[in-house]
Amino acid sequence: LPGAALLPEGAGGDVFAAPLAGRDGRRGVLLVAAPRGTAFDRPQLALLDALVEPLSAAFSNDRQLKDVAVLRAAAEARSESLLNRLGRREPGEVIIGVASGLREVMERVALVSRTDAPVLIFGETGSGKEVVARAIHGRSRRVQGPFIRVNCGAIPHELIDSELFGHEHGAFTGAVKTRKGWFERADGGTLLLDEVAELPPPAQVRLLRVLQDGRIVRVGGHEAIHVNVRIIAATHRDLAAMTARGDFREDLWYRLAVFPLVLPPLRNRRDDIAPLARHFAERAARRFGLPVCPPSTADVRLLSAYDWPGNVRELAAVMDRAAILGDGAGLAVAQALGAPGPGVGGPARGGEAVSAPPRGAEALRPLDEAIREHIRTALRAAGGRVEGPRGAARLLQVNPNTLRSKMRRLGVRRTGTAGDV
Repeated sequence: LPGAALLPEGAGGDVFAAPLAGRDGRRGVLLVAAPRGTAFDRPQLALLDALVEPLSAAFSNDRQLKDVAVLRAAAEARSESLLNRLGRREPGEVIIGVASGLREVMERVALVSRTDAPVLIFGETGSGKEVVARAIHGRSRRVQGPFIRVNCGAIPHELIDSELFGHEHGAFTGAVKTRKGWFERADGGTLLLDEVAELPPPAQVRLLRVLQDGRIVRVGGHEAIHVNVRIIAATHRDLAAMTARGDFREDLWYRLAVFPLVLPPLRNRRDDIAPLARHFAERAARRFGLPVCPPSTADVRLLSAYDWPGNVRELAAVMDRAAILGDGAGLAVAQALGAPGPGVGGPARGGEAVSAPPRGAEALRPLDEAIREHIRTALRAAGGRVEGPRGAARLLQVNPNTLRSKMRRLGVRRTGTAGDV
């Protein structure tokens, strides 16, 4: 009997078997077993015969959908690899300062890229941690594989396992199909765990187990799946201090910090500000369809006088704003930095004013201070709650994990009282 090996043990009634022929030549089989000791009557057989053709089409479509998914994943991996080999001429992907402010960092990148050792990148927000991680991947033997970035601080705690390790169909409410996690998707390539310090303790334990064994188990699954992934972790927090306080697992720290890299903030890379400004000015012109206007000597002087708390990311935003405000006639750098017009205003450094402040600037507070007070106000209104329908995150319309991250960075305690610093 065709497909007899597929019959459940103990089947003792009539069995209807029919081949399901796919359009691509692959075949399946339709098996219907009657209860023990019973036989199909003529109407039942006619109904089963009528089901063969539509089920063959469904079988063929299912196979084609799976093939398309495989091809799409392969195409995405090839595209990622090609962009890496071409130097990733994407916004923010060009590394500037290789011969100056980032020289020592890039020398260490060249060393570690030859290995599969885990890398832990430290650096302030906006300092270019992802760019350096991509550089490591692009110089490694994994360049043909995928590079995947996961922001650990943006994943709700209850979904971390599903996001990192995947889940099986029906593993929980809403799991309507099997889903690969980020580890499986990064198989053969590199996985960047950005803001790794935001992982809660239970997730730290499971991450440590994966790093030790090289195997993951999907949520709701039982079979261990081997993954070949190079791990790069990144954080803007003092992970050593967190480990000493017990907020981060010591054994996980040792696993991740095999090869640490520390990115200097932009204020410590003053020589890189001018070439970075030129690069972002050219990028802004391409993006907004404007003539390319390089920054002038006065523009560079203004930019170099600022301390850049947002680092390279903030500089990129300022140059975009300067290009838009200049409207093709030049770069309105002074206005982009907050001054009323070209050549007027700008930040001060070393106690020496660059120029007079713009009208009304005396009433302005630093952005971090304004955000800090806004968060405190929301916390007071929420009675100190961060999550939930009446929590501060809902009032501010942000993810609770994002709010917690900002609270930690700005030194705001949960109570949200005016004295919190």
